[in-house]
Amino acid sequence: MNGTSHSGAATRIAMISAIASAALAIAYAVGQILEWTGALGSAGGPNSSSTPLGLALLLTPSLLLGSAFLILTAALHELAPPGRRVWSRIALAFATVYATLISLVYFVQLTWVAPRIAAGDLAGMEPFLFVPYRSFLFAVDLLGYSMMSLATLFGAFALPGGRANGPARSAMIANGLLVPALALQMFWPWLIWVGALWGFTFPAAMILIACLLRRPSPS
Repeated sequence: MNGTSHSGAATRIAMISAIASAALAIAYAVGQILEWTGALGSAGGPNSSSTPLGLALLLTPSLLLGSAFLILTAALHELAPPGRRVWSRIALAFATVYATLISLVYFVQLTWVAPRIAAGDLAGMEPFLFVPYRSFLFAVDLLGYSMMSLATLFGAFALPGGRANGPARSAMIANGLLVPALALQMFWPWLIWVGALWGFTFPAAMILIACLLRRPSPS
């Protein structure tokens, strides 16, 4: 990132976590497409509950993404110019909330709920099922991704000015502007089709950040 004081460790960590975040987001997006087409055993479409296979393929990369994105945000805070660190600190705060919320949801689903579904033992599990638009944990998930989008929105302003940083900043802002489409889906489920743009804006932002970090720091 032009204009930053590069720390070797912070730069390497940021680059690796940006690449990991992009790869995990793409893996999730591919799994979501398969889920919506019914290829993973569900009824298909965005309103259907997932099978144990669907939960595993969708939520495993999502769980790992929480940590990867949090690490990236922490590293970018270290690389941010002093005058812009208020923005990176706000981004880090939102990323922390995001990672906490979604890690709780996905760990519970993968280690407790999915095995019970696979065993056909659903007695007393109703409050913990991950049912789109009809469950507590789905609402928590939407809140988590709203926090992620806010993290990218504020993080965009932590990037130094300059033409080289423009594409990454624009992608981060575009991802941030998806907040209403994520936060309000419980009221208007059709917003999923707007929120689905996350599958393009977020990986693009991560790839562009990784490309910035590969550039040598100006002397």
